[in-house]
Amino acid sequence: MADINNTQYFTFNTDPETRVKMVLDFVYNAMAEKGYNPVNQIVGYIMSGDPTYITSYKNARSMIMKVERDELVEELLREYIKNKSWQNDGE
Repeated sequence: MADINNTQYFTFNTDPETRVKMVLDFVYNAMAEKGYNPVNQIVGYIMSGDPTYITSYKNARSMIMKVERDELVEELLREYIKNKSWQNDGE
């Protein structure tokens, strides 16, 4: 049985790539729930660094500010390239 006089620690270990994906997904959904265009708002934030592009609803603004903007761009580009069918696009 745990000693009630000591603080218990919960660790949530995720790799940085997964963490960024989770933040983007959460922020996207919070923006959509509030009626904003999530793509436009996230691009505005990435380009300007101004956190007011992101709603504070469900602490989305606080969450996205914990991730570096270059990490957001890297993850978005990584996912685009991963999902792009370079061989089958007819070019």
